[in-house]
Amino acid sequence: MQIVPNVYRVPGVVANVFVLVDPDALTLIDAGLPYSQRPILDYVARLGYPPQAVRRLLVTHADRDHMGSAAALRERTGARVCASRIEGEAMARGQQTRYLHLAGWMGLAFKLLSRVLFVRARPAPPDEIVADGQVLPVLGGLHVLATPGHTPGHVSFFAPGPGVLFAGDSLRSLGGRLRVSNGANTADEAQARESARRQLALGPRVICAGHGPAIFPAALSPLQGGLS
Repeated sequence: MQIVPNVYRVPGVVANVFVLVDPDALTLIDAGLPYSQRPILDYVARLGYPPQAVRRLLVTHADRDHMGSAAALRERTGARVCASRIEGEAMARGQQTRYLHLAGWMGLAFKLLSRVLFVRARPAPPDEIVADGQVLPVLGGLHVLATPGHTPGHVSFFAPGPGVLFAGDSLRSLGGRLRVSNGANTADEAQARESARRQLALGPRVICAGHGPAIFPAALSPLQGGLS
């Protein structure tokens, strides 16, 4: 579905995947769970583009529902996979960074449950490391933002032209309202709140979180009030 001109959300995948359309190339933000490449590329085809039109895949963080199909998408499209250094190291191992802070029995329990319950993501070492302050040639200038908290190396992407913030899991869209990443699935809650403040200070007109529908300005005030 179209969110704003040249920005689309892929339907039928667990975590949000966004397609950004430029005259000469497509960019994907996040890659969904393992085996999501088919619905993603089917949607690209519905937009009228072949797989090879996808030139970049930007990964917000190394959770399996956001990077799970990165390796397969790279194989199908030839796209360059881009991520932060910390998340890229985890992607190269096909692991998640989100629970690396858990020690003792909690860390062991998560590791064992992950092996039993979840399909492991294929390793997908990035072709390019992106860093805070970098501007990518996408949508007239796509700014890379370091937004740690949910995971240690989480990054978001902001396009000032259309005013769209791609927040990954640093922000959550729940019931039409915006929430900060918190609880057991957050590596550092204090960092997560600071990252949320930084992103909202940019004045985005649209926020595309990693899960849920896009959020428009009318829904921002409850979160902003809670962060003040």
